[in-house]
Amino acid sequence: MGVQVISRRLKVLLVDDSRMLVERLTEAIRQIPAIDLVGTADTEASAIAFARQQAIDVIILDLQLKRGTGFGVMRALNSAPWRPRILVVMTNYDLPEYKHAALALGATHFFDKLRDYDRLPELIKEVSAEHSPTP
Repeated sequence: MGVQVISRRLKVLLVDDSRMLVERLTEAIRQIPAIDLVGTADTEASAIAFARQQAIDVIILDLQLKRGTGFGVMRALNSAPWRPRILVVMTNYDLPEYKHAALALGATHFFDKLRDYDRLPELIKEVSAEHSPTP
């Protein structure tokens, strides 16, 4: 008897307070097969609350939010059992000290919004292709 693999779509949460960027990324993410953009948040509290409600595979996170910061979200993720597999920080503040702090808090990637914007959909496609579904 063979092993049956049940395919599961990657769940993505987008956390950013820029309406324009959220709209652009939402459109780009929805073009990728096997990906579900399960929500967006623009504050630290709403991002944490959303992540507590369901398992998220990928979080795309800005550092400066409407209320709170991406650093606060990462600290909350570190003290919770519901950590994402991939945590991408996308910020306009591409400073070495921010990058170091983000990576120390569990970020797997650190992107500059202007310079690296086009890399994000490719990264998500790679993660999706590498994703081994949970039976």
